[in-house]
Amino acid sequence: MTIPLLVLIESVQDYLPEIEARGFRAIFAPTAESRAQAIRDHGAEIRVVLTRGATGLYAQEMAAMPTLEIVCSLGVGYENIDLAAAAEHGIVVTHGPGANAVSVADHAMALLLGAARRLPQADASVRQGHWSGFMGPQVTGKRLGILGLGTIGLEIARRGANGFGMSVGYYSRSVRPQSGYAYFDSPRALAAASDFLVVATPGGADTRHLVDAQVLEALGPEGYLVNIARGSVVDTQALIAALAERRIAGAGLDVVDGEPEVPQALIGLDNVVLTPHSAGRSPEAVHATVALFLDNATAHFAGKPVLTPVRRA
Repeated sequence: MTIPLLVLIESVQDYLPEIEARGFRAIFAPTAESRAQAIRDHGAEIRVVLTRGATGLYAQEMAAMPTLEIVCSLGVGYENIDLAAAAEHGIVVTHGPGANAVSVADHAMALLLGAARRLPQADASVRQGHWSGFMGPQVTGKRLGILGLGTIGLEIARRGANGFGMSVGYYSRSVRPQSGYAYFDSPRALAAASDFLVVATPGGADTRHLVDAQVLEALGPEGYLVNIARGSVVDTQALIAALAERRIAGAGLDVVDGEPEVPQALIGLDNVVLTPHSAGRSPEAVHATVALFLDNATAHFAGKPVLTPVRRA
């Protein structure tokens, strides 16, 4: 008998045959409307949910799925999965640390380069029939600050240090002396010592608005912000003001607080590069995250420990 699986992520659609071949019956519901309908129609039978941190799974949804046993977050984040409700219902929660780190780090450097060298603006200008140069700073040899030195942060640091000869500093909950990079004791101190500040920390209440007006002020008028983590980590209104008033030079954002809605004030700025939360969406990364999900779910239903459980505080 196949195991009923609720899939809330659009990016895995091409993998549904592979998922079903492993013994799952996928109920594909990537929109808010289809999600609500699927829970109404199939809540009594769903035993596993595949989601991601931003998409989440809420307490009232878990309560509507009485046979639910395991919730798997496709990426490293799990900020919108109600862990307390999961614990109350005895539901196992897993995530995918490291599975898409290479893809996300590549995208972070693309945003960094795109913002600094004004690549979207230059491309648009050429397409409009112009052939005038766009001035932007070189990246090689500059100071790279990383907010959150986890698996993704380390991948970004390696690219900056080894690929572009950048000096690397970081702020993280834990000091990592073995990394060889310079530790700063606050986001503000890190920003003041950075030309490019990359946000790579988890989302959630503990990191909400970690990058605020003071951090942006410390980054300064020649500094650039890149966010490939979660939109909630950055105070969006403070960022819009800093960009509009040229108190920072530019930004590259793969995530925005409240996404998929993006503030018009942000869209209207000419010194920001925006991508639609796609840093982890390379074919290689999606394949790796789906494979890890399948390994976790298969282990659970075989009565074995899952590989990458979320550790509750």
